[in-house]
Amino acid sequence: MLLKLRVNIFKLMLACYVLILPSIGYANDHLDQKYLNILSSVEQQLPDLESLYLHLHQHPELSYQEKATGELLAKKLKQLGFEVTKNIGGYGVVGQLNNGDGPTIMIRTDTDALPVVEQTGKRYASKVKTHDADNNLVGVMHACGHDLHMTSFIGTATFLAQNRKEWKGTLMMVAQPAEEVGGGAKALLKDGLFKNYPIPDHIIALHTHANLAAGTVGIATGYTMANVDSVDIKVKGIGGHGAYPNKTIDPIVLASRIVLALQTITSREISPIESSVITVGAIQGGSKRNVIGDEVILKLTVRSYKPEVRQKQLDAIKRIASGIASSAGLKRPLLPEVIVYNDETAPALFNDPNQTHKVKQSLVNVLGSQNVIKAVPSMVGEDFARYGLTVDKKPITMFWLGGVEPKQYKQSKKTGKALPTLHSSEFAPDYPLAIKTGVTAMTTSVLDLFNQ
Repeated sequence: MLLKLRVNIFKLMLACYVLILPSIGYANDHLDQKYLNILSSVEQQLPDLESLYLHLHQHPELSYQEKATGELLAKKLKQLGFEVTKNIGGYGVVGQLNNGDGPTIMIRTDTDALPVVEQTGKRYASKVKTHDADNNLVGVMHACGHDLHMTSFIGTATFLAQNRKEWKGTLMMVAQPAEEVGGGAKALLKDGLFKNYPIPDHIIALHTHANLAAGTVGIATGYTMANVDSVDIKVKGIGGHGAYPNKTIDPIVLASRIVLALQTITSREISPIESSVITVGAIQGGSKRNVIGDEVILKLTVRSYKPEVRQKQLDAIKRIASGIASSAGLKRPLLPEVIVYNDETAPALFNDPNQTHKVKQSLVNVLGSQNVIKAVPSMVGEDFARYGLTVDKKPITMFWLGGVEPKQYKQSKKTGKALPTLHSSEFAPDYPLAIKTGVTAMTTSVLDLFNQ
């Protein structure tokens, strides 16, 4: 009788919890007990997790400067019983928890913020200013949701550390710096992440989405994010007086011709069924109205999914730039110089179909199918992809975490008014609901992978 009373009280408490999360729509009458335990744990953690989120949001750090953030995450993991190593690949952190025989699962979060002055008007808005790598004084903001990622990361680690009887294996919690500049994953791997620690059987992460309602998640298999290359074209010429253009070879004219010709790569050289983006984001050159300079720099972002498409893009950029310069009469060494910044390159993110199917099923089981959205592939980049491209070729999965306040999301869909995007100074996620969903989704996914 007493046991039955306790069960009924627990169900009543959970029902109250469901009422304060109407947009998630948990159906507690057919949830397994393990999912009920997760929901109860998340609810108990919320005050601490929200405090952690607000601290992280108000103390953001730029890429390669994440010292305090790394120290805080390391401290949290150590308190939970993890064996912790700091300062890997910069200010990266690895927490390892051994819990018997079983698979090794790696959960990754990113820790860096962006050089953005926050303009959300929130009482907890970041006021931080610091100097960037070029010694410019800039504002700093978690405008890409990494504060939500870290909070979900700690919430998941807390449940798994406190409920070790529910799983067996090895849990690796990896806090990665410098995601925003594409260098963090490479630095961690170079520093021995898969040599000095167990090679994971499963690798999983989440990322905030600025066009999904909080309380929902999005997931897709196969290619979900793009190869990203940062490319400069140094267009050279023979300068002179603006009144005597016939005595010059004008690099501004050459650069203009190159910009237009680059558009034919996607439209005429890449198959229409392949994804390709070549954007010239900046043109820098010239000094005065009556002076024809010697050099113009074009700054490009180049994006694709398949490696062969990426190579075709880069080869075509070099061929077109050189060909146009040659047609104007330039010889070596004045032909354009095409520079691909490998340190700022992110490979395409490919969600392993088998593993991702299992993760999706876990998400549906705990959140309900109405709250698990089929994600559309995007041309944004994420260096999380690198963890699946080592010689071991381990499966990776990243899913989207909805961040938009549900009423705001519905209003946007009704009116067509655009929502603030990731990296926007006005991006302000519905963090209480997003935290609940993020911890629940990640914990459930990892627990099911341990017990498959």
